Amino acid sequence: MKPTDSAAPASRLRRLVVPALPATIVLVAGLALATGVIVTLSEGDALFPGGSIGWSLAILTGIIVGHLVALGRDRWWGGTGSGAALALAVLLLYGWVPATLVSLSVVVLVGAARRHRWRQAVVHGAVDILGIGAAALGLAAFGVVSSVRHPWAPPAWNLAVLPEVVVTAAGYLFVSRGLLWVSLTPRTGQLPAIPRTAVLRQALVGIALLGISPLIAVCALHAPLLLPLFAVPLIALDSTLWIARARAEEQLRDPLTGLPNRQWLLERTWTALDDAERVGSRSALVLIDLDRFRSVNDTLGHLAGDRLLLQIADRLRHALPRGAEAARLGGDEFAVLLPTTDSLTSSQRVARNLVAALGSPLDLDGLTLVLEASAGVAVFPDHALDAEGLLRRADVAMYQAKRDRSGVELYEAKRDGNTPDRLGLLGDLRRALDAGDVELHYQPKVGFDGHVAGLEALVRWVHPDRGRVPPDEFIAIAETSGLMPRLTEYVLETALAQVARWRAMGLEVPVAVNVSPRDVHSPGFAGAVAARLARHRVPPGALQLEITEHVLLEDPQRAADTLAGLTAHGVKMSLDDFGTGYSSLVHLRRLPVSELKIDRSFVARLAVDNEDAEIVRCTLDLAHSLGLLVVAEGVEDDETWERLRDLGCDAVQGWLVAAAMPPDETTAWLRARGERGWQRESETAALAAEKAAERPSGQVLN
Repeated sequence: MKPTDSAAPASRLRRLVVPALPATIVLVAGLALATGVIVTLSEGDALFPGGSIGWSLAILTGIIVGHLVALGRDRWWGGTGSGAALALAVLLLYGWVPATLVSLSVVVLVGAARRHRWRQAVVHGAVDILGIGAAALGLAAFGVVSSVRHPWAPPAWNLAVLPEVVVTAAGYLFVSRGLLWVSLTPRTGQLPAIPRTAVLRQALVGIALLGISPLIAVCALHAPLLLPLFAVPLIALDSTLWIARARAEEQLRDPLTGLPNRQWLLERTWTALDDAERVGSRSALVLIDLDRFRSVNDTLGHLAGDRLLLQIADRLRHALPRGAEAARLGGDEFAVLLPTTDSLTSSQRVARNLVAALGSPLDLDGLTLVLEASAGVAVFPDHALDAEGLLRRADVAMYQAKRDRSGVELYEAKRDGNTPDRLGLLGDLRRALDAGDVELHYQPKVGFDGHVAGLEALVRWVHPDRGRVPPDEFIAIAETSGLMPRLTEYVLETALAQVARWRAMGLEVPVAVNVSPRDVHSPGFAGAVAARLARHRVPPGALQLEITEHVLLEDPQRAADTLAGLTAHGVKMSLDDFGTGYSSLVHLRRLPVSELKIDRSFVARLAVDNEDAEIVRCTLDLAHSLGLLVVAEGVEDDETWERLRDLGCDAVQGWLVAAAMPPDETTAWLRARGERGWQRESETAALAAEKAAERPSGQVLN
């Protein structure tokens, strides 16, 4: 399956360039450090100061590393003030090679302590090398080139040295933070929320560098044994920065459940997609929505609803597979990110397990409640190449699961009416309806005695550029876009006009028209059908409406009222696609139908599959016991015809009888079979052979 075209070309270019940038930074930094070390050693200089100053700096560095490791939190892009302040102080005194060693000690050792972040630690260290190098160049612009042998010792540490310190600190911050943002920011085109909030913290880091670094340098020159005491203000600086980070993280949490929110989910998804793309794996996003949760709030109150959401969130946490992460998007909508998934099937299986876990009974003050959930699944890179696209497609799949009452649905582009291509097709369909370019073809239904029991009107559309568009495709677009009532109106109007013409020719055959659940739920639908019948002067018995059991799933009462109104007007009802739903036996007692159509999926293997044959037999017995006629769809061969006849089916429809035909061909077909009805080719051949055998020998027919 190919990825969708949702990602812009610029985003695709960024996917090619950005993953190579960290490696380039590491390579350049490694070469720069190696060159600096070689040059320093070749000049006979030391890499790090010795004596009391060196030991004091080493002890101070060790205290800072120990503190950062003890924090137990992941560093953000080298965003601690302590390591930067210490590295800048060493840079001012002894040059960029010793400063780099201090920075690497902080960054790499902390990253190594968190082994799952070693890759980031390497990038952090490389960026710090380049940042310190840029700061050294800024210092050199003032004629200051320090080393261990020749440390920088200005005559006085006063305002006269402020320009050098400011330029050095600014160069370090600008280069190091800039490179990290570019190399580690996901492909969203903007910084994540925490770094975006933490940008303000960099002003604090800059002030700390200006204030603390010169003090550390002065203390190192005049009282080196006191250097470890600087651990107190440096640790205080880090603590202040971590508090600011924690507050930024709180903005990404749902206040009720404590789960991450939508903003966090999108940013975490971007990171997961970057990782998946780098290793060539898949990531999946599962969107979960509780069914009919609004009725809980309306019945028990919002406080009870909040308590139920807390239980749902807790249950979701415990049901997560290893590595998965959950978020609450708002209301009764949750999301689960699967950073790594093996296949489309495995991600769908995880979603089913989560839905099953949420569907277990919940206890609320002794009241047992069962809340069902629907989930949609979208997978990278099969369905989308970016986080926003993945979330939107999971949302499309979730609403499809709600409509079909299937529990879990995997995203399918052909059922998504919001892609650019399908939006264009929607506009073309609307114009085709206005211009009358959508056609109706008619497929006969015949009894086993050859009598034509009726015709089914089927929509056909030939696009001027795309050619023939499959009905499933453009009908799905109409259903998801709000164009379905307009399409149904067009089909009814066209079919009734054709019925009127046939009746004027003496061809009185009922025509069936498919209507969607949305049509049945529309106020005044029964009255509108009756008005059209009257306008075309077609008796109600000449029209049959085919519905599916889904009409009772969303608003059972309104659907029942509409169907009762149609029946009262004399319009016959047929239940289509029987056996493909989830509660057909229950609905058969509630739907005022006179005919039942067995879905082609059961008919296709009737002659070779005993289980399908048993299902068809039971369906026939049930329908006949309720006084319903039964039509089998998709009949394509004589053997299936004979099995259905033996089982007692009333009528058949399919290619064995005839394919769907345009109105003119249908008229000719009806006239040709008006007297003797329809007969199979095998029966016609046998009858001709029988008549030939009965003729006297030598008789010639004119």
